Amino acid sequence: MQTKRGKRRDVWTVVTVTALVFYAIFLLYPLITLLSRSFMNGEGAFSMENFARIFSKKYYLRAMGNSFKVTLAVTFFSVLLATPLAYIMSVFKIRGKGVLEILVLISSMSAPFIGAYSWIMLFGRNGSITNIFKNFLGFTLPDIYGFNGIVIVMSLQLYSLVFMFVSGAFKNMDNSLIEASESMGCTGLRKMFRVVLPLIMPTLLAGALMVFMRTFADYGTPRLIGEGYNTLPVLVYNEFMSETGSNDGLAAAISIIAVVITTSVFLIQKLVVNRKQFTMSALHPIEPRQLKGLPNVLAHLYCYLLVFVAMMPQLYVIYSSFRKTSGKLFVEGYWLGSYKEAFTTVGRSIVNTYVLSFISIVAIVLIAVLIAYVVVRRRNALNNSLDVISMFPETVAGSVLGIALLMTFSHRPLLLSGTAFIMVLSFTIRRLPYTVRSSSAILHQISPSIEEASISLGASNMKTFFKVTVPMMMPGVISGAILSWIAIITELSTSIILYTTNTKTMTLEIYSQIIRGNDGIASAISSILTFSTVIALAVFFKVSGKKDITM
Repeated sequence: MQTKRGKRRDVWTVVTVTALVFYAIFLLYPLITLLSRSFMNGEGAFSMENFARIFSKKYYLRAMGNSFKVTLAVTFFSVLLATPLAYIMSVFKIRGKGVLEILVLISSMSAPFIGAYSWIMLFGRNGSITNIFKNFLGFTLPDIYGFNGIVIVMSLQLYSLVFMFVSGAFKNMDNSLIEASESMGCTGLRKMFRVVLPLIMPTLLAGALMVFMRTFADYGTPRLIGEGYNTLPVLVYNEFMSETGSNDGLAAAISIIAVVITTSVFLIQKLVVNRKQFTMSALHPIEPRQLKGLPNVLAHLYCYLLVFVAMMPQLYVIYSSFRKTSGKLFVEGYWLGSYKEAFTTVGRSIVNTYVLSFISIVAIVLIAVLIAYVVVRRRNALNNSLDVISMFPETVAGSVLGIALLMTFSHRPLLLSGTAFIMVLSFTIRRLPYTVRSSSAILHQISPSIEEASISLGASNMKTFFKVTVPMMMPGVISGAILSWIAIITELSTSIILYTTNTKTMTLEIYSQIIRGNDGIASAISSILTFSTVIALAVFFKVSGKKDITM
C-alpha cells in the first residue's frame, strides 16, 4: 500500500515539475529576457538610459498618464453601468431577462477594436448617425475620437464582465439579510450603500480588476479611435515595430513598467479582497419581485436601453456586411459579395483562426485539468507556487507577452519566431487561466472519496484520473475552454506582434482591412466572428446546462 502511495506521489510530482518547467521556459524566461533587455543600451551594455528617457520625456509620461486615465475611467463607468443592471435584473422581474443576459454576453464577445470600428462607422466624422443629425437636424454631434471615444467603446463592451461577476454575487446572496435591514428601517439608497454593496464588494472588485486588466492591455481601440491619444500598449508597439528604426531596449523598458503596474494593481486588489472576503450561503435566495408603475417602466427602460446601445455596434457591423460595395465604398443595395470576397481573398486567415484556436484549446484543456488537479487535490508549497504562476499571465498585457516571446525565441537553440507554434504558445499561455480557474472550481465540488473508491478497487492513479475524475470535471472544463476559445479568436494585442502572412488570423485580417478602408470585407469577417461566438455560447449553455454565465 505504501508503494502505491509513493507511486501516486511520484506521478503527480512529475506533473507539477513539468508544468513549472513549462512556465519557466515559456513565461518566466521570456519575461526575464525582457527585463534584461530593458537595462541594455544600443551597444548591449548595462545602462539605465531607457528608464531615464521614459521618466524624463513628456511624450512617454503623457502616454503613461493616458493609460491610467483611460483605464480608471473605463473601470469606473463599467462598474457604474453594470452594478445597477445586475441589481435590477436579480431583484426585480424584467420581461425578456433571459434574452437580455445573452445579448449582454454577445456584446462583450468580440475584439474591442471592432467596437471602435463600428462606432466610427456610426458616429465618426462621416458616420451614418452623424450624417443624419447633420443633414436633417442641422446639429453636429460631439467628436467620438480621442479619450472620450476610447472610454465609450470600452465601457460599453467591458461592463458585461462586471455584470457577470455581480450577477453571480446576487445569486449567492441570502435575502434574509436584506429583509432584516428593511425591517430596521434601512431602505432605498441607504440599503444599497450600507448593506448590498458591502455584501457584493469582493466580487465587484474582482470584476473591476478584470476590466482594469483588459483596458490597460488593449492595443486596437486606442490605435483606431484614439487619433494620437497614445497609451502604453500603443507606445510599446510603436517602439518595437517602428518602420523608422525600432528600439528594443526602450520597448522592453516600457513593457516592464506595464508589468509592474498591472502586477501591483493585481496584488493590491487581492489584498483588499482577502480582508473583505467572507462566506455566504443563500439559504433564502433572492426572489425577483414585480415592480409597478413608474419604477417598473424606468427599470425596464434602463435594461433595454443599455443592452441595445452596447449591442448597436455589432448589429451595425452585421448590417454593413450585407451592404453592397463598389470598390471601397458602400452603394445602394444589398448582397453577399463581401462574404464571397472574404472567403476567396482572405480565406486563409479564417482557416488559420479555427486551426490555431483548436490546437490551442486542446493544449489548454490538457494542461488545465492537470494543473487544476494538483492544485486542488495535492496541496503543498510547490503546487501553491504553480497555482500563483498559472494565474500570472492575467497580469501581463498581450503586447508585452508578444514582445517577450519574440525577443527570446528569435534565435537558436529555440528558434520559434515566424512559426505557428509561437502563436499557439502565446494563445495557450494567455488564456490558460480561464480553464484552470473553471476546472479548479468544479473539482472542489467533487468528493475525493469517489477517486479513493476507484483506487481501492485496483485502478491506477492515472487511470482513475482519466476514467473517473476528468469525466466529472468535463462541464467546468468545457465551460472554461469555450470562454478561452472565444478570447483566442478575438485576440489582437499578442498576435499583431507575432504573426506572419502564413499565420494571420481573422482579427488581424479585420484590422488590416479597416486600415485599408475595405469596410465591406472587414464587416463580413467581423460578422463571421460574431456568429462563431454565438455558436460557442450555445454549445456552452447546452454542455453546462446553464441559462447564463456568472462568475
